[in-house]
Amino acid sequence: MSITQQYLLDAYRASQHGEAAPPAPGGHDWQVAREVRDYRRFRSVVAGHPAQGRIREALGRWLHGRRRHAGC
Repeated sequence: MSITQQYLLDAYRASQHGEAAPPAPGGHDWQVAREVRDYRRFRSVVAGHPAQGRIREALGRWLHGRRRHAGC
């Protein structure tokens, strides 16, 4: 059974019992993605690493063979 079928079944059962329908699947995906991003940034700052630009800096080192320092 797919997630859509399960949702439709749960919504039907809720309507039969006079209850509120469950939230639609995937309705909060962007919010979860933002929270994960914010948590990863927080953990990197706590660990003493820069919060932004880590991937770009690593790619720059790999491509150019030298370390790039970010400006203030």
